[in-house]
Amino acid sequence: MLMNAPARVHETSSPVHADVALQVSGKPHDIAVLVLPGFSHLALHAYIEPFRIANTVSRLPLFRWRIAGIDGQAVVGANGLSITVDVTIEELTADRSYSCRLNQLAVVAGEPVEKQMTPLLHTFLRLLARRGASISAIGTATWLLAQTGLLGDTRCTIHWSRLAAFSEVFHKPRIRDSLFVKDGQYSTCGGELAAFDLAVDLIASHAGAYIAQEVCRHATVEGQRSGSNRQTGPSGLAFAGVSDKLAMAMRIMEENVETPLSMGDVADRVGISRRQLERLFAIHIGQPPARHYLRIRVDHAKRLIEGTRMPIIDIAVACGFMSASHFAKCFRIINGFSPQQCRTMVPAWVGPGLG
Repeated sequence: MLMNAPARVHETSSPVHADVALQVSGKPHDIAVLVLPGFSHLALHAYIEPFRIANTVSRLPLFRWRIAGIDGQAVVGANGLSITVDVTIEELTADRSYSCRLNQLAVVAGEPVEKQMTPLLHTFLRLLARRGASISAIGTATWLLAQTGLLGDTRCTIHWSRLAAFSEVFHKPRIRDSLFVKDGQYSTCGGELAAFDLAVDLIASHAGAYIAQEVCRHATVEGQRSGSNRQTGPSGLAFAGVSDKLAMAMRIMEENVETPLSMGDVADRVGISRRQLERLFAIHIGQPPARHYLRIRVDHAKRLIEGTRMPIIDIAVACGFMSASHFAKCFRIINGFSPQQCRTMVPAWVGPGLG
């Protein structure tokens, strides 16, 4: 039985802070990490390694973890490397006493995430939720929680490449462009290196700020990042120190995709004249502001085409285009191919790095 596999706990000798013993209940924080085919190894290890480091720097078994799988077979990641499984989801739920002791379930999904939901996985996630386990969705795994209906109107996040598609497919969850979001029983994370930040936040909650800081120091990370930080900075962020007005104009454009503003309205909101706006874009961007705005809208449409099965006309409307023909013309100008061609080019396997 895989259930008998030892939990992965790492201990070694290193100075321990005096406050740690007062902040730990005496039992390890028990974590099961469910990996699904095509998962990101970067996201998985960015999540697990902070717990190992926490055990190392504290000289206490603060955390223990097991790798869970749908079945007992090794799971192949997006990079082609596989990982062995300690326990199956059936074994996690068959022993009710064990599943009730489980403090945290983390799910690291792969691509295409829309095809990873099965009746067995659906039942498992809802059962763990009913038993009170905290559930963390890493990367695209937020999509799975939304499919089960567990998120409701919960605040959440997902890998940035899926933000647009998620917001169009699921209307109840309140999606955020953040590194990670904690809302009640659920925490969601953009995945990849943001998984490190989510783990460090859990370490701070369970073992205290000192251990969390030591984990960051050990990992040569400059401080703990807030979950509210954006996954990817707005396109104008690079110009914030050069021209705050330009950065503000770019942000306004990004926030008004479905109902585009005129260049006069953008200039008014920034507090400059339209001529000044055009001059800023000519100097720093090398193209008119209207062209930059069009690219923002077309890029948003392209993410929807690649990440959803929405009809092309609905995507056009969601990106502020009044007709399919005008949308197709603009899309081809920016990308060199039509929206329909873009959809046919989307492979069944979207690609690595989105777990």
